[in-house]
Amino acid sequence: MDSQNKSNRQLQTAPCFSNPGQRADASPSVIVIGGGIAGLAAARALHDASFQVVVLESRDRIGGRIHTEYSFGFPVDLGASWLHGVCKENPLAMPLAPLIGRLGLPLYRTSGDNSVLYDHNLESYALFDMDGNQVPQDLVTKVGETFESILKETDIIRQEFSEDMSISCAISMVFDRRPDLRLDGIAHKVLQWYLCRMEGWFAADADTISLKCWDQEELLPGGHGLMVRGYRPVINTLAKGLDIRLSQRVTQVVRRYNGVKVTVEDGRTFVADAAVIAVPLGVLKSNRIKFEPRLPERKEAGINELGVGIENKIILHFEKVFWPNVEFLGLVAESSYECSYFLNLHKATGHNVLVYMPAGQLARDIEKLSDEDAANFAFKQLLRILPNATTPVQHLVSHWGTDVNSLGSYSYNTVGKPHEFYEWLKIPVDNIFFAGEAMSMDYPGSVHGAYSIGLMAAEDCRMRVLERYGEDAPVAVPLLISRM
Repeated sequence: MDSQNKSNRQLQTAPCFSNPGQRADASPSVIVIGGGIAGLAAARALHDASFQVVVLESRDRIGGRIHTEYSFGFPVDLGASWLHGVCKENPLAMPLAPLIGRLGLPLYRTSGDNSVLYDHNLESYALFDMDGNQVPQDLVTKVGETFESILKETDIIRQEFSEDMSISCAISMVFDRRPDLRLDGIAHKVLQWYLCRMEGWFAADADTISLKCWDQEELLPGGHGLMVRGYRPVINTLAKGLDIRLSQRVTQVVRRYNGVKVTVEDGRTFVADAAVIAVPLGVLKSNRIKFEPRLPERKEAGINELGVGIENKIILHFEKVFWPNVEFLGLVAESSYECSYFLNLHKATGHNVLVYMPAGQLARDIEKLSDEDAANFAFKQLLRILPNATTPVQHLVSHWGTDVNSLGSYSYNTVGKPHEFYEWLKIPVDNIFFAGEAMSMDYPGSVHGAYSIGLMAAEDCRMRVLERYGEDAPVAVPLLISRM
């Protein structure tokens, strides 16, 4: 807090220039709106390129949808917690792998398969029915293979129909064509659990996920790795030395011929040569930030039509371990909405923690509850799996859907909307650049996607601004700051 107060004092005493013409010989300057990993990646790159950079973050912390909590006495991620694609091709891993090693940040590999369906190895699942009976592992594996066959059949349907449809609609058509793929009894319930896991990947219900676009993202090799000590050290390292202003909610961005003017809630304005907009898609959708002039129609269409899903975490801390030594505990049911799954952090981190992870409509319904009631709901699901479960001693609950700083977890393709929306969102508008997972056509909904687009936005911004200033631009003049 002391360092933030110091930053605020510097803000209030910084030189101000009322005449924009005086800025002709000033150093290149950029305002980055949003202190998540995309914004911090852009700010870090521009700062290291000798640009004058200020980051405006609406929260009282950095990280955005990366949020590592320490209230249990050890790190637990309430938001992003995986590195999808543990390999050198990963745009996040390439520049940060040596840093992650130096910081001693181990990854727990949950799967060697780069699959949407299996971000955990099949043998790491322990599934139970509503009566607490464990589903035989060979049945879990067999149903998983059936689910893969069903999805292959949906690909045939996708090629036959020019119009898009939802994943759930396509699966229904598969059952009409291939009755042999229909399952009943406990096998049907296990199939619903696999569908529930798929919905968790997109943070959305199957009846809203696009058949044409659901598998358009690029899946990097190397499997999926859980950040054992959380993402916070990565965020802190990116932020080190940057001028970050917390609790600064941006309300307006004005493009002008000679720069941008950004206004925050208390009326203060920041003026710079360019801006990088790195806020979540949900915030852009809410129109809480007004753009003048308006953004181009194609950009607005991308913002309005691309989907934002919700996946939350209800983190339960127990006094001792009473559950099987598997990575995932699952509850199978008649519908994906009724299914549940818990991530076992004890296997990966040694801490007595289970993480309940509702997505889609279930997540929205649970967000209407108090934290206490949400934790009780999760615990009741656990009691169905393990009737002798002991009461948790602590809990944490995320609210990504109702949090005004996120208004959703991450993006996905809704029915009938082209995958190119991701590309439309990324395109700069004059001297305003856009960054975030929702601008990543190859890696949407991922940390490495957000990070890579942050770097791209920074490079585009650097090149555009230096076209005006030239390569020998002076560096030392602070951003122009005023109060209306």
